[in-house]
Amino acid sequence: MSKSLFQKPIEIKISTVVAVSAILSTADRIALDAALKEMTGGSTDFFEDDLTVIDIGNLAPGAEPVDWDGIIALLKQYRLNPVAVRNAAPEMAAAIAAHGLTVEPANRRRDEAEAAEAKPAKPAAAPAAPLPVPGPAALANAGAATALLTPGTMIIDTPVRAGQRIYARGCDLIITAVVNNGAEIIADGSIHVYNTLNGRALAGASGNADARIFALGMAPELVSIAGVYRTFEDGFPAEFARVPAQIRLVGDRIDILSVNSASRA
Repeated sequence: MSKSLFQKPIEIKISTVVAVSAILSTADRIALDAALKEMTGGSTDFFEDDLTVIDIGNLAPGAEPVDWDGIIALLKQYRLNPVAVRNAAPEMAAAIAAHGLTVEPANRRRDEAEAAEAKPAKPAAAPAAPLPVPGPAALANAGAATALLTPGTMIIDTPVRAGQRIYARGCDLIITAVVNNGAEIIADGSIHVYNTLNGRALAGASGNADARIFALGMAPELVSIAGVYRTFEDGFPAEFARVPAQIRLVGDRIDILSVNSASRA
């Protein structure tokens, strides 16, 4: 009997999708094009058709109207694939939907901060409860990689190969083996690599600006914390290359520090 008789016409399964955020401070396409060109070094394959959320929360009130056709075309030129818009005003919803994009809720952290400013000060709240045990994490092209989930942590103890993407959803990521060039590791929390970190490392993927990246040997192609990127086309700073170091976000700047000292780049 044909195998197709036993197959359902469609199946819906839970999956983990990772998207990058394109946070716009201007809707001027010329300025955006220049910034992207500088970020990517003019490379046409710097991004790999990454799903992209366009965040317009930083646009000044009364700024020029967003040219959605132009912005979408520009991002696709750099192989960023827009799928949604974040922090859009309600009156923009129809225009956004007309371009095939979904509207994400406003940034929760920003809303909470604005609400806090509008309210009288209150006594400090009790410490937040520990992170719950995360659900199954996505291991794209898993191959030889194996993962151990503990409360608030995902542990990988095999090398992460080129072309492989690992995402620790809702938790920290610990890797005890080498992360090779062309690999991508992502965590909603911090990233700890007890070996050499090559490839791309994105911590605080859900917006946690306090997340950090640690490695015993630093040689990454790109690092990101809470959507703020820094690339190393000219090589990682020599004083921190392939030695224990950490990466953190200070305002809108990515800082590189020795694990054991206050020196930074």
